[in-house]
Amino acid sequence: MSRRATVRLHVKQNKATEIHREKLSSSEPVEGSYFVSSYPPFSTWGESEVGAYRAALGRETGTDTPLGLYVHIPFCDARCRYCYYLSEANPDEEAVEDYVDCVLRELEYYSTALALRMRPLSFLYFGGGTPSMLSPGQIRRMMAGVSVSFSCAAGAEATFECAPKTATPERLKELNDCGVTRLSIGVQQLDDEVLRSNGRIHSVRDVEEAVACADSVDFDIVNLDLIVGLVNETEESFFRSLEDVIALGPESVTLYQLEIPFNTPLARALRQRPDEMAVPSWETKRQRLSSAFDSLESAGYTVRSAYAAVRDPVKHRFVYQEAQYHGADLIGVGASAFSYLDGVHHQNIASTDRYRARLNDGEQPFYRAHALSSEERMIREFVLQLKLGGCMTREFRERFDVDVLDVFAEPLARFEELGWIKADSDEVRVTRAGLVRVDRLIPAFYREEHQGIRYS
Repeated sequence: MSRRATVRLHVKQNKATEIHREKLSSSEPVEGSYFVSSYPPFSTWGESEVGAYRAALGRETGTDTPLGLYVHIPFCDARCRYCYYLSEANPDEEAVEDYVDCVLRELEYYSTALALRMRPLSFLYFGGGTPSMLSPGQIRRMMAGVSVSFSCAAGAEATFECAPKTATPERLKELNDCGVTRLSIGVQQLDDEVLRSNGRIHSVRDVEEAVACADSVDFDIVNLDLIVGLVNETEESFFRSLEDVIALGPESVTLYQLEIPFNTPLARALRQRPDEMAVPSWETKRQRLSSAFDSLESAGYTVRSAYAAVRDPVKHRFVYQEAQYHGADLIGVGASAFSYLDGVHHQNIASTDRYRARLNDGEQPFYRAHALSSEERMIREFVLQLKLGGCMTREFRERFDVDVLDVFAEPLARFEELGWIKADSDEVRVTRAGLVRVDRLIPAFYREEHQGIRYS
């Protein structure tokens, strides 16, 4: 009996146990992190490996691998109750100005790195926080700094996150003039009561005005960002909101299931006042997301990943995500920003004040890193591509000289039995039922020493 046949037999014998576990999914912890953005887990990265990142910057590399840039703007008007990203509410103008200066200084440093010379950017992403809190003048200065330090490939995607209240005509015109092609508006939901319950400061009316303003500026892609499973969300409020979003006609809709990491204001509130807030179970969130994908497809959208649906899968790609999941290099600037270069992960120092102090002292804000082995690089790309709906097995044989069907035989067989994955000699495909829980499946493909450990 072959190895895969043996594994399949073992899984069939345990199918009842697996189904029983799935029935208990509604009891999954409300709090905690589940979203997988990288591999190996961040908790395995360390300061002792920062030298590997410096070495990667100093190595001349080929130009075949796409290169992207991420800029983190850690400021916002008010911190959302569920937010776990590095962000400061209501910063003073002097601090913001100094931060922009520091980002420009960091960009200048990277412009001299041997590994990045003669490599145009295929994609850019400005995230936060709320990048659109920057004034038009600060946006202009930031984008000019990027242009001085890097060239952009023809047709490069440039995404800029925008909060509805900050989507003024002057600001959006500046973004468009500076080359932003994809505007991502943080809607979360079109229900004023749900928005208030989650600490969002915008209203449904603010969203409608922001979308109208964006349409008048004529960005290539306007994306509306939604969250499934917000506090006090109901079946009715969620799907009414989704219908209203579809009616606004964005080129792209992204949907993320709410997670409540332990260090968030919402997690603390839930522990202190659990009876005051209704939080949908994980199984409810998965059911709503699956139905939302069905609704989007009925409206003419194509599901592109576990989190996104687009009107035109050719014109409206999310290159920032897709390229990274296929092994692209990424340089991250700003406090807490992440990089990935030639098989080495890196994260900047995770404090706005210390980030500024380092750069103002003429030092780089390096914090922690991890140099991946060939096996880890293979696992990283495999699990991230599952989030895109699957992968072609031939590509992994060519890139890593491995057959993923053999390497991952046990978890693939287990998830096939449950109807979450389909695998054959050509591809591994994630089903709709698997896609809405993909971040729960991914850890099963980790190396043994990376399973069951703290993620971040």
